[in-house]
Amino acid sequence: MKYCTQSEATYVDETFFNRLGYTLDQLMELAGLAVATVVHMEFPPSTYPRVLVISGPGNNGGDGLVCARHLQYFGYTPAVWYPKPGNAPTLQNLVKQLGNHHIPVMAEQPGPLTSFDLIVDAIFGYSFNPPVRGIFAQIIQEVNSSSLPILSVDVPSGWNIDTGEHQTGIRAPTAVISLSCPKKCMEGYTGIHYLGGRFVPKVLSDEMGLDLPQYPGHSQVVKLQ
Repeated sequence: MKYCTQSEATYVDETFFNRLGYTLDQLMELAGLAVATVVHMEFPPSTYPRVLVISGPGNNGGDGLVCARHLQYFGYTPAVWYPKPGNAPTLQNLVKQLGNHHIPVMAEQPGPLTSFDLIVDAIFGYSFNPPVRGIFAQIIQEVNSSSLPILSVDVPSGWNIDTGEHQTGIRAPTAVISLSCPKKCMEGYTGIHYLGGRFVPKVLSDEMGLDLPQYPGHSQVVKLQ
């Protein structure tokens, strides 16, 4: 299985949109559902009912917004910390959907971290280049000071995608769900690791030499370790 560099991951996404006919809304919905699925598989609502989703302003944050909606369907009580909302219509629509589900979306921290059982880290994805600055540096510092389990979406926020360096990033998370393909920074990661986003067509997988694992049955995720 190939671990993609930042430039390779960028090419994969650009190919989805520019050549293969996929839309951002479509892939974000599938990705967010995959994230919520892993939450349910590894952190059941009977033990981890209160989930804090921390979303950044980009597409990784959008995956977190979708995840929060599905978590409510799965029996959790989610809340979203969204300090810098994105301006894209897709993201604005996702926030509207959460409002209609009465899921709190707040710019300020929605209570002490000790009032939650799990953090979903959807702050930064593969396109982010460290170091982390500003409000997100403060948020990551607070998360790193907590003892809560963390599930990171695609990559741990603030990590260098190609080297794994994470001096200003999130601490090593309890679990990660890589999307489309695992990234280079995940080589050597020893925590719970899933692959999600069962939408990579064979033509793209073959072109990139991704050598993706087979997904079981109808599942949208596959456990790597």
